[in-house]
Amino acid sequence: MFRPFLDLAVLLFLLVAQKASGAQTNLLAFTHATVIDATGAPAKTDLTVVITDDRITAIGKSADLHPPTNAVIVDASGKFLIPGLWDMHVHWHEKDYLPLFIANGVTGVRMMWGMPEHFEWRKEVERGSLLGPRLLIASTIVDGPKPFWPGSLTARNEAEGRQAVTKAKQAGADFVKVYSLLPREAYFAIADEAKKQGTPFAGHVPISVSVAEASKAGQKSIEHLTGILAGCSSREAELLQSAQQVLAGILATNEPMSLMASMRPERRLALETYSQAKAAAVLAQLRTNQTWQCPTLVVLRSIRYFDDPSVTNDSRVKYMPRELRSNWDPTRDSRFKTRTAEDIEMGKKIFPKELELVGAMPRAGVGVLAGTDTGNPYCFPGFSLHDELGLLVQAGLTPMEALQAATRNAARFLGREKELGTIEPGRLADLVLLDANPLDDISNTRKINAVVFGGRLFRKAALDQMLAKIEALASSSKRAIAEILFKSIVEQGVEAAVKQYHELKSAQPAAYDFSEPQLNGLGYWLLGMKRSKEAIQILKLNVEAYPQSANVYDSLGEAYLNDGDKDLAAANYEKSLQLDPANNGAVEKLKELKASK
Repeated sequence: MFRPFLDLAVLLFLLVAQKASGAQTNLLAFTHATVIDATGAPAKTDLTVVITDDRITAIGKSADLHPPTNAVIVDASGKFLIPGLWDMHVHWHEKDYLPLFIANGVTGVRMMWGMPEHFEWRKEVERGSLLGPRLLIASTIVDGPKPFWPGSLTARNEAEGRQAVTKAKQAGADFVKVYSLLPREAYFAIADEAKKQGTPFAGHVPISVSVAEASKAGQKSIEHLTGILAGCSSREAELLQSAQQVLAGILATNEPMSLMASMRPERRLALETYSQAKAAAVLAQLRTNQTWQCPTLVVLRSIRYFDDPSVTNDSRVKYMPRELRSNWDPTRDSRFKTRTAEDIEMGKKIFPKELELVGAMPRAGVGVLAGTDTGNPYCFPGFSLHDELGLLVQAGLTPMEALQAATRNAARFLGREKELGTIEPGRLADLVLLDANPLDDISNTRKINAVVFGGRLFRKAALDQMLAKIEALASSSKRAIAEILFKSIVEQGVEAAVKQYHELKSAQPAAYDFSEPQLNGLGYWLLGMKRSKEAIQILKLNVEAYPQSANVYDSLGEAYLNDGDKDLAAANYEKSLQLDPANNGAVEKLKELKASK
C-alpha cells in the first residue's frame, strides 16, 4: 500500500531544510513509470519517483504525488524503472573505459583483484571527477607458494595466512580474495584470522579444501562454482584426495599452469558420479552457512565454448582496447596451451550440469549473485552483465530472481540493503529506465532508455555518446607493441624482437603503445608459456626503458626466479625495494630466497 502523502511530507521537509541551509538542491522526478523495485513485489504501474540530490525521497501514485515545480521531469509512460545493476565479479584496468559500465546500467562492481589504481578510481568516482561505477575492492589474490598468477600474495602456512589478512586490511581492501592453490593450513588460518579481524574473505575454493569445509569456515562467496561439482559427487572424498596430490605435485615442480591438464580425470569423475542426494546436501550446507554463490556463467560459457564462433565473433569487441582484444586470442592464453579436443568436449558436457546446479540454488535457499569475470575473453564491461542475467534465467531462475541477483542480493551481500539494491525512499538514486518489461523477457534489461547514477541523469543520447566515444577510443588506440613483438618472437626469435622494438620506437614512436605494461605483460605471457629465457630478455628491455620503476625490477626478479637464477632474482628484488620500500611482495620473495640458501 502506498503512502504518497507521508513520502511527500518527507520530501518537503528535506527541501525546506536544504533551502534554510543555503544548499543547492538537485531535483529529478520520473512520472507515470512502472516500477520494478526488486523487493520481489509485482511491478507497480503509474508511479512517480522523486529524487533529491543522490537519494530517492518519495514514491507514490502519479495522480497523488506531484513533484516540485523546479524538478527535472522525465515522462516514463510505458517504461520500466529498475534499480541500478551490480556486476559482482570484475577484473578491469582501463580507466578510460569505465563509462561502459554506466552506459549499460551497471552502477556498481566488485573488483576481484585489488590494485592501487582501483582505490584511486574509487576516490575519483566518489568525488564526481570520474564517471564509473561504485567499487568494492578485493585484496591482492592470496594463493599458495606456487601461485597460479604471477603477482599474487603467497601463503604457505598458518603464519603467512594470518599475515595475508593483516596486509589486506592495512592496504584498505574490503575483503580477502583466496585462490585455488592455497594449502589447507594457510587457508584455514586465513579463515580464522579474517573472522578475528572482522574482514570477509571470498574467492575460489582451493583444491586442497572441500566446498563443505569452505562454507563451514565462513567463506562469504564462492566464485565460478569452484568445488561445487566435486562436492556433489558420490566419490567426493576420493576427488579431494586426488586434488591434494595434484597440489603436492605443483608445489614440488613449480608448474601451476599444469593444473588444468593434471585434473582431467577428476573433472570427468566428478561429472560421472554426480549425485542428486549429495547435491541437495551441499546446497543445504551453503544455505545454512549463508555462503553466497557467484557462478559467473558468462566466463564459464566462454571457457567451455572458446572454439564457438557465436562466442568469439562478438561485435562488442569494437569497444575493447586493442591490446585486450589481442590477449583474448586463445592461442596466446597459457591456460589453454595444454587443452585437447577431449577437454573441450568434456567442458561442453559440464556446462549444462553447472546450469542445472545454479537453477537449483534459489529453490534451496542459496543466495546467488550476478557476476561476469569481466576482463576475461569475451566478458565485456557492462554488456556482459546482461548476458549473465540471461544465462541465470536459462539455468532456471525466474526473471525476478535474476534481476535480484544483480540488485537486492548484491546489496544484501554487501550489508548495504538500507541504501542500495531496491527502489524505496531513502535508497541511493541508482536507477535504470527500460523501454520494455524485464519480467516478461530478461533480455529487456538491455533496452536502456536512461540511467541515474547517484542522482545524475543520463538520457539515451548521453549513453549513446558514451558508447560512441569509447568505440572511437578503441579504434584509434595505438597498436600494442607487445602484439608485434610476440609475433616476432614466435617467427624469428627474441633477439629479432628486441631489435624490432628499438627500430619501431625510434622510427614510429607515436604509432605504437610503448608503455611499461606492454613489455611487462609480454614477459608474463612468456613465463606462462614456460619460455623464461625469452621472458628475461623482454623484461630486461623494460628495465632499460623504465629504470625508475620498481615494478619492472620486481617482474624481472620473478623471471630470474622462474629460470632458477636466485642471485639475479634477489638483486632485482632488492633494486625494486630501493625504488619502492612498500613493495611487500619483494620483501616476501627475498625472505624466501634467503631461507632457501
